[in-house]
Amino acid sequence: MKITTLKGTNDYLPEETQLRDYLQNSILNTYTDAGFERIMTPALEDIENLDKSDGGDNLNLIFKIMKRGDKLSKAIVSGDEKNLCDMGLRYDLTLPLSRYYANNREQLVLPAKCIQIDKVYRAERPQKGRLREFVQCDIDIIGSSSVSSEIELIHTTAKALLSLNITDFTVKINDRRILRGLLSAVGFEENQLDSVCITFDKLDKIGSEGVIAELKEKAFDGGAVSKFEEVISKPMTLDSVKNVCGNETAENIEYIIKAVETLANKAYNIEFDISLVRGQGYYTGTVFEIVSDKFRGSIAGGGRYDNLIGKFTGENIPAVGFSIGFERIFALLTETGYKIPDAKKRIALLYDSTQITDAIIAAEQLRDEYDVVIYEKPKKLSKYLDKIQSKGYYGFCFLGEEIRELKHD
Repeated sequence: MKITTLKGTNDYLPEETQLRDYLQNSILNTYTDAGFERIMTPALEDIENLDKSDGGDNLNLIFKIMKRGDKLSKAIVSGDEKNLCDMGLRYDLTLPLSRYYANNREQLVLPAKCIQIDKVYRAERPQKGRLREFVQCDIDIIGSSSVSSEIELIHTTAKALLSLNITDFTVKINDRRILRGLLSAVGFEENQLDSVCITFDKLDKIGSEGVIAELKEKAFDGGAVSKFEEVISKPMTLDSVKNVCGNETAENIEYIIKAVETLANKAYNIEFDISLVRGQGYYTGTVFEIVSDKFRGSIAGGGRYDNLIGKFTGENIPAVGFSIGFERIFALLTETGYKIPDAKKRIALLYDSTQITDAIIAAEQLRDEYDVVIYEKPKKLSKYLDKIQSKGYYGFCFLGEEIRELKHD
């Protein structure tokens, strides 16, 4: 049998797990201090829910689970491939939250302010930064259409990152209605807007020339492409967007930016970015990402999804959320040698096999000051000490003796 993990999944050693627990608890504490409440949802969802969730490219990455027993046999006989599966693993936490709200709304205080910190699954092609099993840290506000929700989410998420000593980051914000209004104003047709947005989302990777070349390859109207090229050739400010499309939604973005700047007090930046689209199809309005200037790349993202819950309830329920990419945070902090602040020094207490009771009593007395692990005395002490030293132990002691510090380079 194979001892390695499946590609795109990881085992975590005790010291790695300790750091992951600390980071998740720190984020959770920031969220709960801000008045959000943690909920839990199953990793499994009905396949129909997943398939109809407007998840963009993620719909192609769903881990589908085949029917079992007689149901599977009948499905195979039917010859209909779509009938083989009846459930799948969640690809994010937003679709499960939407179903959760529809199922439990009578018991929730509105607007509902929810926390989810849990694993999600995507059938990615495994590579650095892309796992098949990974953790997301989400906060969402359901039942409010006010831009106050966006402000609260951005501020709370930023505080969570700052609590981990992640600084030098920028919140980028846009509104899909502004972008769609701009695209319509320059001449693109309504049924072309999603395709144009997908291309425009690549602006930071391929530049304006690459965007225009791809739009031409897609054979869009030459006049619309030319006008769009003229618009994006200049810095895209909120004022310039207003001049092109007259979109009143820009005023909401201005209000959010001003409020967040006040709350940030120069601890981080926030800026309008017309090219920010976000890949999920369920976003309906404001979208935002946090980009790390120090580590490069996006470390959090989210937006407003006012229509998704309505797929379950048949009503228009406003909702907006922000998600921290936990694996990205964990990798970045691990690479920079991040240490848990104020962590107790770990020591090993060594005892003879007949001394277990005394060893437990002694360890409990030391635990106010140290993180104590008890072990029977090893046969090869020097080799054992080298091992625990490599794992970051501060020192060791024999039962009834003084603590001896291990030498660290």
